Amino acid sequence: MTITQLQYVLAVAEYQNFTLAAEKSFVTQPTLSMQVQKLEDELDILIFDRSKKPIAITEIGKKIVAQAKNIVAEAERMKDVVDQDKGFVGGDFTLGIIPTVMPTLLPMFLSTFIKKFPKVNLIIKEQATNTLIRNLEDNHLDAAIAATPLGMDFLIERPLYYEPFVGYVPHTHRLAKLKEISTSDLDISDILLLQDGHCFRDGVINLCGSSKSPHNEHFQIQSGSFETLVNLSNEGLGMTLLPFLNTMELDEKKSTNLKHFKKPSPAREISIIYHKSELKLQITEALKDTIAGIVRGAIAFQDVEIISPLNKN
Repeated sequence: MTITQLQYVLAVAEYQNFTLAAEKSFVTQPTLSMQVQKLEDELDILIFDRSKKPIAITEIGKKIVAQAKNIVAEAERMKDVVDQDKGFVGGDFTLGIIPTVMPTLLPMFLSTFIKKFPKVNLIIKEQATNTLIRNLEDNHLDAAIAATPLGMDFLIERPLYYEPFVGYVPHTHRLAKLKEISTSDLDISDILLLQDGHCFRDGVINLCGSSKSPHNEHFQIQSGSFETLVNLSNEGLGMTLLPFLNTMELDEKKSTNLKHFKKPSPAREISIIYHKSELKLQITEALKDTIAGIVRGAIAFQDVEIISPLNKN
């Protein structure tokens, strides 16, 4: 058997379609099918049940796929060991970033990183936390930047910074006269939230400690944009909460609506996370050091209370 055959098996297992697996593997479908068939013949088993649509993995096939993931990962580690020994920081590196972090953080570090490490081909993907976790487990991402802790046994989490929650409270709101706000002031039914799937939304719900529905009785909004929430808040439809870095982009007029929390400030922990196999660790370290060095100058909060990003519903 060959590493290439195992890679083809993993592609078919992922896409449940030989044609699509071949396309993603940049080979012809007959070539891929023949190599998978050769492996099945050598092992004298069927890895895939081709009679089903989509293609199904047999019970023994599931064990083969799991082992193939380990073997392919270890094969990739061999080149990684050599690169690390040579001190080489380069090659393709796929980084996932959650949507509520990407617009503010990426412009802060990207230019510096690519100038400092020109041999790295950084491939950046904006993905929700659940997708990041799945892709890290399947080795489709080399690392990710997300709100933590996530509590996944196969992941290593290394904090980059702590980002406080900040209230955006229009002048007509019941909390407008307060200089600072506290968690006890919040009412989940009065807070405009991001759409389902955003960990920041879950963090806000956890912060409020509420079992009540966060939906407004008069309207429901599904938006992934903090800008939209701010504009709706200005129309008198409620307050909202923003990550600290997002508040730095507000104009002078909107900034007058910001309300900071009494210390310790509720905050989210933003970390670089990666698989415990630690492949391409030298690039991960370079990213961590670059980001932490730059962000430290813009956001240096320590007296904070970390709010879990995990959906507790």
